[in-house]
Amino acid sequence: MTGGDLTALIPLAVVVLVFVAIAVRQVGRYTLRIWQIMLAGAVVVLLTGSISPSQALAAINPDVMLFLFGMFVVGEALQASGYLSHLAHRLFSRAGTYDRLLLLLILSFGLFSALLMNDTLAIIGTPLVIAVARRNGIPSRILLLALAFSVTTGSVLSPIGNPQNLLIAVEGPVPNPFVTFLVTLGIPTLLSLALCYGILRWLYPGDFVHRACSIDEGSITDPALARLSQVSLLLILALIGLMVATVTLRIPAGLSLPLIALVAALPPLLASPRRWELVKGVDWPTLVFFAAMFVLMASVWSTGFFQALVGLAGPALDSTGVILLLGITIPQFLSNVPFVALVLPIVSSGAESTIPLMALAAGSTIAGNLSILGAASNVIIIQNAERQGETLTFRDFLRAGVPLTMLQAGIYWVFLTLW
Repeated sequence: MTGGDLTALIPLAVVVLVFVAIAVRQVGRYTLRIWQIMLAGAVVVLLTGSISPSQALAAINPDVMLFLFGMFVVGEALQASGYLSHLAHRLFSRAGTYDRLLLLLILSFGLFSALLMNDTLAIIGTPLVIAVARRNGIPSRILLLALAFSVTTGSVLSPIGNPQNLLIAVEGPVPNPFVTFLVTLGIPTLLSLALCYGILRWLYPGDFVHRACSIDEGSITDPALARLSQVSLLLILALIGLMVATVTLRIPAGLSLPLIALVAALPPLLASPRRWELVKGVDWPTLVFFAAMFVLMASVWSTGFFQALVGLAGPALDSTGVILLLGITIPQFLSNVPFVALVLPIVSSGAESTIPLMALAAGSTIAGNLSILGAASNVIIIQNAERQGETLTFRDFLRAGVPLTMLQAGIYWVFLTLW
């Protein structure tokens, strides 16, 4: 084996070690964080010369990084002002019973995740659902499962619902991403959200007595920041609407997803005296994770190994069923965002329509419903819950996640096949 062959093997070995470490995350008494593991992998491929510094810098997608930064600022403003807790009270206070509360939680968080990104909702929603569970003496694991399943499933609906959808919208040939995602994946996603409720209702029948429940009134702690947060939300909605209209009418407006996120972040950044607190509160570890992931995946891509492996599948990659299956299973070991980053160039180059890309979006997203390792939002929920003395086990997740994911995959396959 030549030195060049050995060099090509380094990124492959590193990526395997990275994902094993992400699955285990425990080294002695120290628990590794996902961003630390991914950053270590990127540093290794840089130090070994598997990728040059200039190539690494070029591999980091600025559109994705800027979009995430802008949305994280908006999410932090919503949380810091108390406006999101206040909004949650208005949404859930009329539920009356635990049964209705669960249904409202799934629908509202599912639909919000299509707008604010599932990781943002996972951060904000975890303390909220734990507080509701403790106040009403109900099992927190059911509400945590509902939160995890709803933010994952609902995020399929939009190109900004999750990072892998964003990658597909930015780098794939999706001419009008908001309309394409909504029209193609809207109905199956709504049905899949209903399935989240049905599966939990079926698995935990004893917990669904018609007991009354109450919700703490969420107080707005910073009215000025809350008003700015409202402006940010209105800007997101208005600019998305404008982007859809201009793309549909073929009017060159220069709007892009990163621009929308950055414009929405401007009100709290420019007008709030707490701007530096908001910037400090941005989920910087997640941004580091994505930057490192781009570097590591670029080094793996440069080996040609993955292209050759996928090439063996041949025409099968044109099959909606195969793309859905790969999208659901491989992210359990590779994680959904790196998987999409690797396979997207191949699916994009062979796609004659947007259906394969929508299958990739749906499959790689509902992979998060199968197991804890299927989505970063699951890890966020569990890490935040454990800080408050609650958790979800792999068994809890698999018990509900396996039947849910199988049924959801069937729904998406039927709709995408008939499209």
